[in-house]
Amino acid sequence: MSFEANKIRLIMELRREGIGDRDVLSAIERIPRELFVPEPFRDRAYDNTALPISQGQTISQPFVVAFMTQALQLGDRTKVLEVGTGSGYQAAILSRLCRRVYTIERYRSLLQEANRRFEALRLYNITTRLGDGNKGWPEQAPFERIMVTAGAEAVPRELAGQLADGGIMLVPVGPREEQQIVRVRRDGDDFARDNLLPVRFVPLVDGVARAG
Repeated sequence: MSFEANKIRLIMELRREGIGDRDVLSAIERIPRELFVPEPFRDRAYDNTALPISQGQTISQPFVVAFMTQALQLGDRTKVLEVGTGSGYQAAILSRLCRRVYTIERYRSLLQEANRRFEALRLYNITTRLGDGNKGWPEQAPFERIMVTAGAEAVPRELAGQLADGGIMLVPVGPREEQQIVRVRRDGDDFARDNLLPVRFVPLVDGVARAG
């Protein structure tokens, strides 16, 4: 079965699972996930499952990517911070739906690979940085939307502080076996939160990796 046929099957599956935002589905259709998957797993690029990448990280399950993207409620003028570039797939999806994506990765090798993919796909509205995702990107704050793609023990206060008034942050919170995607909404100095979906992400780690 070809990538194209597998992609159509995945889109239909995402619709059945409740992804109704046509713009999100269109972005998933337009971004070739096979370019973000290591060669040994490329034939599974459009399976609705997480897959391993280098440095012990993963490329998230397409349903989780679609769910979180839909929950961000993006507009074409939105400025987004992503914490945890990984393969670059989530940032690529976001780039099709908003004005600019700022994305931070702690592994240099992952960031270099992601940058090559962004260049090949001509995704010029993505800006990358090697750094500690817990600290966010204060020079570019505030952000209307923040997406964290690694599990935190609690909502990261420094990141929440970089949300614009009225902004939304999505972050997986809790121990590995009991994580929930938490949606944080900022209203002035108040932060309301609600749980959206049980998930399992790799942990959000302090600092920049010494290796990789």
